[in-house]
Amino acid sequence: MRTLTEAEARVVGALLGSTLVTERSRLHRAGVPRSTYHAARRRAYSEGWLRDRYIPNPVEFGLPFATFTLSRPFAERLGAFVQDRSRDGSVVFLASSPQLALAIAFHPTAEAASEAVTLPERERLAGWSFGIIADLREPSVPVYFDFEGSFSHLGEVEGAEGYPQGLGGGPPHGASRPEEFATRRRGWGAGELVRRPFQGPDGARAAHRIGPVGLPWGQRKLLNQGWMAHRVLLDPVELPPFRGRSAPMQVFVVGAFRANARPEELFAALTRDAQVYPFLFAVGGGKLLLGALGQPPATAGSLPSERASVMGVLKQRLEGIEILQEPAALLKTQIDHRYDRLFTPP
Repeated sequence: MRTLTEAEARVVGALLGSTLVTERSRLHRAGVPRSTYHAARRRAYSEGWLRDRYIPNPVEFGLPFATFTLSRPFAERLGAFVQDRSRDGSVVFLASSPQLALAIAFHPTAEAASEAVTLPERERLAGWSFGIIADLREPSVPVYFDFEGSFSHLGEVEGAEGYPQGLGGGPPHGASRPEEFATRRRGWGAGELVRRPFQGPDGARAAHRIGPVGLPWGQRKLLNQGWMAHRVLLDPVELPPFRGRSAPMQVFVVGAFRANARPEELFAALTRDAQVYPFLFAVGGGKLLLGALGQPPATAGSLPSERASVMGVLKQRLEGIEILQEPAALLKTQIDHRYDRLFTPP
């Protein structure tokens, strides 16, 4: 079986930590020769280990509410569930397996978010559903598809540099009316950025050339002011093992916070004491939805003595805990971070 080399792992780690840093900074962090860096970088994208997206700050575009809905669709209605969610233009991410589905959508109002989060059970598409309505004007999504922490811990490579990277945060700047936000979503700069991973001016753009190098000044400004973020995302299914380690499971934890429990304290305890690094952490209405990479119990091995029990950390702060896990290979991505669905072409 193909495994990651030491050099490839260093390059992947440097790319996952990308924020507003230069290519030279990534090369320096990877600590490999320039030719090795560029060869490994091209390979990481061509093999599908990594992919780039430009993720908007939804608050700046009049979409301050996000819904995170984890469902168990009825077996005979799985196709209808996927079709229904795919038709909804507010859905930017959808992954499903025969047992489980995760949908993420952005909304202009709390009422629209409430309609979306109750839809699976209301339309009898799922027998069980757990939904979070996150107000993105608050620090309610501190981790949003950030795999750097998991990768660094799994491979015991250099510590995470950019983790955690979240979604939203703060009030909008300079706009307050729906028509002003609609104008922003029709703007050339933001629209071209969210479409950049999928179509270039002369056809499909090479996957390793989607990053911000060479962007026009107007689009760089959107990144610098935090309205858009360039992110490097990991595909755990395609990534080869490293040093004999892999994380073939996706694990989701849902529950309600106990009285006086604080989300930021739970996150700190998970990463510091239990050495768990969620790739998704969303809170709203006193509830939590957490996503992490994991190993099957039979192969995970015994916990180091200095590592706290994950369940113990959760039980201290949550109640009504449910843990759902699925082999990552069975969770098929139906809508893959398609933020262009939110932006009207100019």
